[in-house]
Amino acid sequence: MKFSNLLIKWYLKEKRDLPWRNSLNPYHIWLSEIILQQTRVAQGLPYYTAFVKQFPTVFDLAAANESEVLKLWQGLGYYSRARNLHKTAQIVALQYNGVFPENYNDLLHLKGVGSYTAAAIASFAYNEHVPVVDGNVFRVLARYYNIDNDIAAHSSKKLFWDLALTLIPENNAATFNQAIMEFGALQCVPKSPNCPNCIFNESCAALQHKKVDKLPVKLKKTVVKNKFLNYLIYIDEKKHTIIQQRTEKGIWQNLYEFPLIETAYTVDLAYITEQIEANNKPFAVLEMNPIEIVHKLTHQKLHIKFWEINTAKLPQHGIAFEKILDYAMPIVIFNFITKTYKK
Repeated sequence: MKFSNLLIKWYLKEKRDLPWRNSLNPYHIWLSEIILQQTRVAQGLPYYTAFVKQFPTVFDLAAANESEVLKLWQGLGYYSRARNLHKTAQIVALQYNGVFPENYNDLLHLKGVGSYTAAAIASFAYNEHVPVVDGNVFRVLARYYNIDNDIAAHSSKKLFWDLALTLIPENNAATFNQAIMEFGALQCVPKSPNCPNCIFNESCAALQHKKVDKLPVKLKKTVVKNKFLNYLIYIDEKKHTIIQQRTEKGIWQNLYEFPLIETAYTVDLAYITEQIEANNKPFAVLEMNPIEIVHKLTHQKLHIKFWEINTAKLPQHGIAFEKILDYAMPIVIFNFITKTYKK
């Protein structure tokens, strides 16, 4: 247990003071874990604070409408997390009377709660003897034990889970799990870790074999698809515009956006003008960003252009332009509007 003891000793000295670590409330722990999925702590912390302030209990979150949740989530991305967050809050409030399940297996039945999140809640809130295995843990264990199995493989996930399980000290799962995750986040970082000043510099197998930069191994490549989005910002004489809600499943489901023309490649003013002419109304088209905005997502690279359409009459019912920021929308649209159309 030398590894575990050294790790916990390091953690108690070096850990960051994060609000969810000062609580055994499973609601706070669950909230922090959902927010921090695919998100750095520095970015996620203000969102956690805002959610706890606006929705102090799981009942408050359950009672909110989805648009409120999405608006508060705006900018974090991966909006399915927010939708699942809301649905899970409703399940816990209505079916569990506001009390989160107290063990790993039952927590897995909650929507949006996978093995990692279930283990985090079970160990942090209830000190259940289960390992939390995330990207940080994969990296620490792969390097320390010189494990070159592909971490994307299902068999490897079980290997790392079983290994982490053997390392958890009796009755101290909460501290150990926090420690190994923190060590991966602060010390055993993905690129250029400070190995000379590491507590494991004499026992780390990857360091001894000069393989630190090669571990962990992840062979599965993410295929990135390019999409070209042209947003039409209609503005009439009354300063009204058109927005629409995305109802189809996808990354921005239930968020609001401007009318959209999706193309196979970057298009010019003549092309956009031709597409709008079908409405047969007087209009003028302005290219708002000659250099397209590139918005990178996990599986997609979005090439975005905005076109302002000045017209005497909107092609459909609109709303006051000044009201559009009240709606939850993709952060790339929100940022463009707030920067381009300053009051």
